[in-house]
Amino acid sequence: MYSELLEPLMRDGKIMMLAYDQGLEHGPEDFNNQNYDPKYILDIARNGNYSCLALQYGTAMKFWHDGYQDVPLVLKLNGRTKLGKEAYSGSQSNVTDALRLGAKAIGYTIYLGSEYESEMIKEFSNQRREAHDNGLAVFAWMYPWTTMPSSSDNERDADIVAYAARAGAELGADVVKIKYPHQPEKLPWIVQNAVGTKALLSGGNKVSDEEFIDTVKKFMEAGGHGIAVGRNVWQHDAPLEITEKIKNTIFNR
Repeated sequence: MYSELLEPLMRDGKIMMLAYDQGLEHGPEDFNNQNYDPKYILDIARNGNYSCLALQYGTAMKFWHDGYQDVPLVLKLNGRTKLGKEAYSGSQSNVTDALRLGAKAIGYTIYLGSEYESEMIKEFSNQRREAHDNGLAVFAWMYPWTTMPSSSDNERDADIVAYAARAGAELGADVVKIKYPHQPEKLPWIVQNAVGTKALLSGGNKVSDEEFIDTVKKFMEAGGHGIAVGRNVWQHDAPLEITEKIKNTIFNR
């Protein structure tokens, strides 16, 4: 049943999401005189034929209209600023907001290993239940907190990333958004642990085209289902050109 909720957000069984929730999470430091403007991002999403778009409520409410709604919306329900000290990301939006806007899915971040982990899991579970009851898909940003107790104490350790993928699946997410591990040879094991759930790669910081496309290629070869990319596209000098490279890699064109 719930797999059908993803159909409007996918193409050929894969997801190519343009993410633009960084304004809340990182502040203006990610932006320049072009990409600070949501219309610039929405033009990329529409002209690049992305399968979906992730926005926070305020940006979606003010800018996701006038033809941009051709790109399905994943409304990000929670977030935190980098100014805060707590590893907690609370909801500032809800399923009612998503339905009012016309979103096809909700997104929610859980910081595994945080002292507030149980609060975020409870909140996510309530949002997930209501979303599914109302026909919306559910994306979970599964991000281990850097102080998570482990042998390596590293959020990109492959075993921890696999744990994050598995936790998101166990919590009922339709899609888990996970980070690229330091041990890419373990990517198949990580993807396998997202049992019954689509595994989506988090695009991360801006890197060279060659490094980024190689990362996407390895993730897809390991059985991944797509990517949620932001800065590696809208910080690029030619965002539609790198978009075509991403498409070719994801869809084997």
